[in-house]
Amino acid sequence: MCVHGDNPSQESAAQSRRGFLRNAALAGAGAAAVGTGAAALGGTPAFAASATESGKIGPWRPDPTALQFTLAVMPDTQFLYWGSQDSVNRTPQEESFRYIVDHSGDTTGDNIVFMTHLGDMTQDADPLSFQQVDKAFALLDSHGAAYSVLAGNHDVSGDDSRGDTPYLQTMGPQRFKRSKTFAGADATGYNTAHIFQAAGRSWLVLALDWRTTDQGFAWADNVIKAHPKMPVILTTHDLVYSNYDDNVFPYESGDPENNAVLSDYGQTVWDKLINDNDQIFLTLNGHYWPPARTAKKNAAGNDVFMHITNYQNRYFGGGAMIRLYHFDLTRNTIDVETINPWILAQDPESRTELAAEHARITGPVDDFSMPIDFEKRFSGFAPVPVRPARPAAKELVKGTLAYWRFDGQGAPGTPLTTGQTIRDLSGKGNDLSVVTLPGTASDALTWSADHHPDQPAHASLKFVGGRNPLHGTYLTTGEKAPLNAETFRSGYTIETFVMMPLDWDAGNNGWASILSRRGSAGDAGKHGKNTDPGEPVVQLSISNNGREPQFNHYPLNDAYPTTNWGHGLVELKWWHLAVVNDGRLTKLYVDGAPVVDNPNRVSTGLTSLGLPWLVGGHEYAGAIDIVFHGNVGDIRVVNRPLSMDEFLTAQ
Repeated sequence: MCVHGDNPSQESAAQSRRGFLRNAALAGAGAAAVGTGAAALGGTPAFAASATESGKIGPWRPDPTALQFTLAVMPDTQFLYWGSQDSVNRTPQEESFRYIVDHSGDTTGDNIVFMTHLGDMTQDADPLSFQQVDKAFALLDSHGAAYSVLAGNHDVSGDDSRGDTPYLQTMGPQRFKRSKTFAGADATGYNTAHIFQAAGRSWLVLALDWRTTDQGFAWADNVIKAHPKMPVILTTHDLVYSNYDDNVFPYESGDPENNAVLSDYGQTVWDKLINDNDQIFLTLNGHYWPPARTAKKNAAGNDVFMHITNYQNRYFGGGAMIRLYHFDLTRNTIDVETINPWILAQDPESRTELAAEHARITGPVDDFSMPIDFEKRFSGFAPVPVRPARPAAKELVKGTLAYWRFDGQGAPGTPLTTGQTIRDLSGKGNDLSVVTLPGTASDALTWSADHHPDQPAHASLKFVGGRNPLHGTYLTTGEKAPLNAETFRSGYTIETFVMMPLDWDAGNNGWASILSRRGSAGDAGKHGKNTDPGEPVVQLSISNNGREPQFNHYPLNDAYPTTNWGHGLVELKWWHLAVVNDGRLTKLYVDGAPVVDNPNRVSTGLTSLGLPWLVGGHEYAGAIDIVFHGNVGDIRVVNRPLSMDEFLTAQ
């Protein structure tokens, strides 16, 4: 008998198995008749050991609030349950279940919150096979683990209107009556919904029969509409297939990010459910092999990631291999890995060569990362509320000497003009005025509505400056502004927000300052190591080496500078910068995180020659040599060190 064929008696010698699986004419063909039991076998099947000696299983304890969590996916395990052939082995699947339970919770680093099986739980749909499946899944049930199942073509025949089957008797809705994640089933019982909690929100899993009828699609559509803000993961047995073959290994998989195609039935699922439901962002199916994936735009113009995972063609029928989808909402990435816990639980020295090869599958179709901006992808149905602007008065913390913001003063895109004034909202009299270099375009400094999401004012200034040739418009405090003489001997905090555009250029824009203090180090009598006599005594700048923020300052207690360096800042992203000095040490923070190069050197205060501060301007040897290129948001200067919960970004 051909043990690897789906209905092998219907497969011609010239037709590949994968081709058969895609054949629409045979789409309704199912497993063997489900009425064959022990009597028909002429004896009692011999079952393998039901458990391994792998130790006590920990409790099911997923963290529903952590921004990192894992979805476990188990594809076709059919060859472990072939009761009509006297061949059943629960051990691999039970070992995978132990792994899933043990790796729930954030203490393991996985935080597995849910497991979904993709169908073909048995090879023959035999009641004796399902008796053993029942025993294996009892391990999950006894620990309260959250999971979903669905019927594959080896578990049932026909579509979801088929009526009662051993699958339904064993894995139907009644199995989930104590499950905290079970959300319901359709009238047939073959299509189910599940809701799990992760990353502080609810996620909906639809587990659909391998051949869902119109009533099933209508039910699923209603479930989605009843939960309009939930991201949806759709699982079914047949949806996409790989467009490459498994004749060699490692697989020659073509483009590993785009090597899957909708099957004929998959096209039906797309047309009747996926395309018009933007909440469906990820689909998972088994049935075909080798593994593959693709992305397809839905009616809303958003990507739907469609993945096939199946290892039944590999050693030990896959050995209940699992794929782990590690969601990381901080990094906006899903990291995917494929492992076999049954093999990993074995003594490495005793593993066969085949087992060792399958402990972890690390090819590009099995081990990969997929970027996904969760907030953006889900914004069409669950937009994140925009943090409202906060009034200036709420940001005037004790010790505020200057607070400049750029809202409510000009229409976005309109230019500021020479001599125009921007008020210091601290009330300390450190107003800014506009200065334009000769030959500069009239729109070199404009009002902008762009802003950091946590910035108090929903506005910024857009600077279009640079060198080669020197051009731009900047801002300056007045000649008699109180801030000019301030030395900050007891400490200070300087904060601002910045974004660089795509046309930022290291040669033309590198070393421009966001904020600087006029007066050169040489004129201030500074000398010694790392001293450049022509540079300003204080400058918060963006380097020419990967757009690194640098705070270079000459303190009162030293003749040479102290320099704080940050990491490279990517373009088109808003960054919050904060410089904090506690009277002794100076630290630079980027988005609330201290940078790597914060010298452990006493640097008291800031040297002053009583000259103005510049916003967007930088001078060398007493003359402007470059103007900033990019957007600058709120700027606040305080005469004491602030804690992070006092920053302008604080909630």
